[in-house]
Amino acid sequence: MSDPRTDTAPPGGIDYIAVEESAPFQTLKRTQRSFVFPLSIAFLVWYFAYVLLSSFAPEFMAQRVWGDITIGLLLGLGQFVTTFVITMTYVSFANRKLDPQSAQIRAELEKQGDAA
Repeated sequence: MSDPRTDTAPPGGIDYIAVEESAPFQTLKRTQRSFVFPLSIAFLVWYFAYVLLSSFAPEFMAQRVWGDITIGLLLGLGQFVTTFVITMTYVSFANRKLDPQSAQIRAELEKQGDAA
């Protein structure tokens, strides 16, 4: 059997499998994953800690901090704040690190497409 990647060029002249296996694309994926996976794990730990505290430490969560404001309410609002902070941090990271790398890959692909 022949390897379909080494046969004729696909329509448009760009071998996307080769692009996916290329060093620049692998670097882009590694850069993105090195940011996303640790942050996702940290957020999930924070989220499940909140859920577990709500379930198994209701006295702690019901402690009043100020007036009718409880620790549980503050931690719950903290979940929303954390979500927005993570989103803004990722957008900033993508703008600084991922977008330049993907633009370079895209430019190479456009050159290949124009040459075909």
